[in-house]
Amino acid sequence: MLVREAMTAPVVTVPPSATVRQAIRLLHEHDITAMPVVDGSGTMVGIVSDMDLLRGEFQADPRAFALPVAGPDEPPPRLVSDVMIRDVRTAQPTTDVAELAAMMLRTHIKSVPVLDGGRIVGMISRRDLIAVLARGDARIRDDVLASLAELLPDGHAWTATVHEGEVRLSGPADDSARHIAETLTRTIPGVTRVLFTDSP
Repeated sequence: MLVREAMTAPVVTVPPSATVRQAIRLLHEHDITAMPVVDGSGTMVGIVSDMDLLRGEFQADPRAFALPVAGPDEPPPRLVSDVMIRDVRTAQPTTDVAELAAMMLRTHIKSVPVLDGGRIVGMISRRDLIAVLARGDARIRDDVLASLAELLPDGHAWTATVHEGEVRLSGPADDSARHIAETLTRTIPGVTRVLFTDSP
């Protein structure tokens, strides 16, 4: 599956001149955890997440402590440009979701902007990947069979069973047909593995 099939679009963005509170309200209103920061020309200059925006926003409540609590030495950051991450990992619409998921797990990044020719076309987050994997087996099976019927000359000869995202295919025995059927099936959102009924 490709990133363009799992990403969220259109994308909520914020300018670097926005205040931290304005950005917090945007995240809250759109129920997202991160958004690209874009300049006046629409070029991405960074990304800002909920954790970036929370930095310094809360002061200790003296009711929670037996002794008085000193306030912070410096005022909290006021602008998005003060807290945004400038070195941003990105993906392309044609990036393999498996490759992206491995990168996100390795780097602990939660959200990745999707760029096409330098233009922001989407965002993909851990939540998007979870949504793909949460698709029901019946829906995955329907999508697999519809894809095979539409794109293979003998597509109606195939049957499929799905359990927890694992697809077992049965159809023409020649290697070429199997290869095409497996390739098409792997493009269906929610598919985690493709086997044939005679596979171990």
